[in-house]
Amino acid sequence: MGQAVRQAAKATVHLALGVGLAMFSIGFITVLLITAIGTIAVVGAALLPETVLLIRRMAGAKRSMTSDWTGREIHEAYLPITGPLRDRLRTAILDPGTFTDVRWMVADYAYGGLGFFAVPLWPAGLLIDGVWCGLLGRRPVVLPLITRLADLDAAWSAALLKPSPRARLTERVEQLTQTRAGAIAAHSAELRRIERDLHDGAQARLVSLSMRIGLAKRAYDRDPQAAWRLLDEAQEHAEEALAELRHVVRGIHPPILTDRGLAGAVRALAASSGIEVIVQADDFDEGPRAPAAVEAAAYFVVAEALTNAARHSGSGKAEVSLIRTGTGVRVVVRDDGKGGAVLSGDGTGGTGLSGMRRRVAALDGTFAVTSPVGGPTVIEAELPCVW
Repeated sequence: MGQAVRQAAKATVHLALGVGLAMFSIGFITVLLITAIGTIAVVGAALLPETVLLIRRMAGAKRSMTSDWTGREIHEAYLPITGPLRDRLRTAILDPGTFTDVRWMVADYAYGGLGFFAVPLWPAGLLIDGVWCGLLGRRPVVLPLITRLADLDAAWSAALLKPSPRARLTERVEQLTQTRAGAIAAHSAELRRIERDLHDGAQARLVSLSMRIGLAKRAYDRDPQAAWRLLDEAQEHAEEALAELRHVVRGIHPPILTDRGLAGAVRALAASSGIEVIVQADDFDEGPRAPAAVEAAAYFVVAEALTNAARHSGSGKAEVSLIRTGTGVRVVVRDDGKGGAVLSGDGTGGTGLSGMRRRVAALDGTFAVTSPVGGPTVIEAELPCVW
């Protein structure tokens, strides 16, 4: 009986909120009429995008209510309404999500009033079921009906508010367009970094090497000792140039990944990070390897995360987990530092958190940062691949 009362109380709150939203939707009809008349008359066309945005908020509130009741998230798929008025109008009219929301709103006028039945049923149910259970020892019959009404409301809302296949396809195309732009930007930033490293490092060393060899050739006949000193300096510059070139190559694709695989490369990285790092990568000690691009992106995420932890977190410890999933590779880096790391919304920049996100997004992966002030900081990346 107690469980039935609690569930019915929760269902009553859910239905009451639904009634409130349905009543607001009925009052919203006036706004819809004004918007329709203004759009037809052209002078009020600017109202249409704003009205669609309001409908999205109402549908979002219903999605949230339904998700709270069922425990299952209802995905939403909308095109952003931005830009000049002409673009905003086109998006508001042609976005498949607009039709989905309007369809739900019309249907909600009918079934949104289910909560009106729950209000009188609630006190009656307590009385009837109390007598029914107390005197006859039977299970309650009225209170579960309220829960069933809430289930019906949630089921209908979930069916009406879930994105259509067309909406999902449109959202996917938009997402891939943004991912492609991010990948191009990341590639451009990487090319600029390589060019800068070659210009400021290896190229400068090679120019100095050439000059010293030339000076040594001219000085050889009149001052062999000076020529030898110049040749010694030239050898040092040649070795430094080689070191610079190795550094550039490691930035493109670390050779240790080819030699040791992802787990071995990450363990070597952890050993030289300057802080105590615990690596959990048992899943990668055996079995097939991920594609080279996936390994490189995962390695880059770990390298940047450990660098940030050593420089900024204030913590002397970190944990790295490499997990082989059924659909790819999951990377988790955690430190117990001061936290406060922020991932910029525009994703600008080629290194740090933005660089990590771009590398992961270029492979159609997901990237998340959790870093409350006071810590801990947790960086997670999911990289899809076929094993």
